[in-house]
Amino acid sequence: MLESARVRKLIGLVAMLAFIVAYAVLVVTVGEFVPRHWAAQLAYYVVAGVLWGVPLLPLFRWMNAGR
Repeated sequence: MLESARVRKLIGLVAMLAFIVAYAVLVVTVGEFVPRHWAAQLAYYVVAGVLWGVPLLPLFRWMNAGR
């Protein structure tokens, strides 16, 4: 059943949405402790904005397996 491309993509979509919501909450929560200087805020949010994709790479590979 899990070998179906449709099922993998559906499971992946739900997992991605859940991860992104949790990641956004985490980033905002930790962002409260970042110094209020514009450079510190910029650096933090640039890094946080790029890093969200790294944990999702294995999920993307799994979703597209067997194409």
